[in-house]
Amino acid sequence: IREHNIDCDFERNGAIEVASSWHPENYTDELQEDFVQLRDLGHDVVWLDRDAMRSEVNSPVFTGGLWTKDSSALVDPARLAWGLKRVAQTLGVRIYEDTRAVELNDTKKKIEIKTPLAKIKANNVALATNTFKPLLRKVNKYIAPVYDYCLVTEPLTADQLASVGWRNRQGLADCSNQFHYFRLTADNRILWGGYDAIYYFGGQMDKELESRPESWAMLSRQFFTTFPQLEGVKFSHMWGAPIDTCARYSVFWGTHFDNRVAYALGYTGLGLAASRFGGEVMLDLLAKNETRATQTEFVKTKPRAFPPEPFRFIGIQATRWSLDYEDRTGKRNLWLRLLDRLGLGFDS
Repeated sequence: IREHNIDCDFERNGAIEVASSWHPENYTDELQEDFVQLRDLGHDVVWLDRDAMRSEVNSPVFTGGLWTKDSSALVDPARLAWGLKRVAQTLGVRIYEDTRAVELNDTKKKIEIKTPLAKIKANNVALATNTFKPLLRKVNKYIAPVYDYCLVTEPLTADQLASVGWRNRQGLADCSNQFHYFRLTADNRILWGGYDAIYYFGGQMDKELESRPESWAMLSRQFFTTFPQLEGVKFSHMWGAPIDTCARYSVFWGTHFDNRVAYALGYTGLGLAASRFGGEVMLDLLAKNETRATQTEFVKTKPRAFPPEPFRFIGIQATRWSLDYEDRTGKRNLWLRLLDRLGLGFDS
């Protein structure tokens, strides 16, 4: 970003994982255990009790927080993407936007990518198709498109911002399974999203699904519960989009056609930070470079495949219900304990 002068509102202010009054008490205990572990590993972390947390960001529901100072930053992802595009083009990269790839074939001499109007031939192909239907059919079973929704307020006045505090402008997220993520923008709006992750039967994806008024209404109620001092603030923008979820909730890799095609998928909403690492590993796999990363089990293994419909839909809904139950009670039910034993989810 610094080297190529990419204007993307980069702020290295750290992130706070927040415990709230609507979380079970054992969530705070687990967050404190995370603090001790990170501190012992040498990270620059601070434990915030209720008063310290509310001194940082003022909310009547906040009961504590884990402030990680050295490994988190905020960025405007659209400006970052536009900046990276500019840099790539100055380095000679040709970008063909709105060119739909419909098929991928091995012609033995080259990898052939079919588009509606032409064929592209290449020695190697790196697939970064995110939540869209993979060109490799065998990969389809590993990912599921889950829709995420968010809101952005109008710019806060000086008095409104002072009522919240937030002088250090950290990124924030709940410590629960179903979590909100929230941050200040460069012009002092609050972006507030997450919590209500929706999977549609059959992995359906459609422009219309990016609009979900019931999710926005729920997010709005939760926002004003968190920041009642901002009652009356209006939301200027709202949107939704799918993320590529996999069973281990983090990126996975693979190759095809004798290592001439590689992919990195399944970021589960964490791709902005992790895609640089994911891309580097994918290129190493294409080049057959043996690195510390490519030799790890994390890179060598894949998540468990999702079952076919209707079992995929039933399983995802059962998991959502169970995670909500744990967020309310602090207890993992039989379904979540089964997933733990199978190596599925965050604990995989």
